[in-house]
Amino acid sequence: MKNFGLLLLLVVPIEMAFGAAEKTIEREVLVNAPVEKVWQAWTTTSGIKTFFAPDAHVDLRVDGAFEIFINPYAPPGQKGADGMRILGFQKERMLSFTWNAPPDLPEARKQRTVVIVRLEPAGDGKTRVTLHHLGWGEGGEWDKAFEYFSAAWPHVLQNLQDSFTKGPKDWTQWLEQMKQISK
Repeated sequence: MKNFGLLLLLVVPIEMAFGAAEKTIEREVLVNAPVEKVWQAWTTTSGIKTFFAPDAHVDLRVDGAFEIFINPYAPPGQKGADGMRILGFQKERMLSFTWNAPPDLPEARKQRTVVIVRLEPAGDGKTRVTLHHLGWGEGGEWDKAFEYFSAAWPHVLQNLQDSFTKGPKDWTQWLEQMKQISK
């Protein structure tokens, strides 16, 4: 009977853990480029500038920088994904990093979520890119941040696809807009 009680104590928390549904943004695209090229786009500063943002700082190592500067003219801490860090990676397979909310959601921005990007060869020189964004709180600015990124990630992934079919993103107009906003 003692063993049954111990087994019950072990099983119940496991079932409770699996029963909890985690709020997650999941997106998947097929990119017309080999895994090696898509990996470079996600894991280098120059690669990020081809599809994600006009400026960045990426240091591919555990706890290395993964800073994406949507508005390079904004004050430090307000440029975009300032201070974000790489959590882990498997070369040409997986990249995980911390993420924050936009500057206009200051309470949620104080917190961090996690983004996991997985790459998989899809044949014919193509790559399947799967993005998972998790670690969300509930209510208030958390819900607004979730809505924001539910809409933003498809644009980022479309830009990634376009960078391999149409060429790198031209940030000229965007930068002009950001200059005006930052005055």
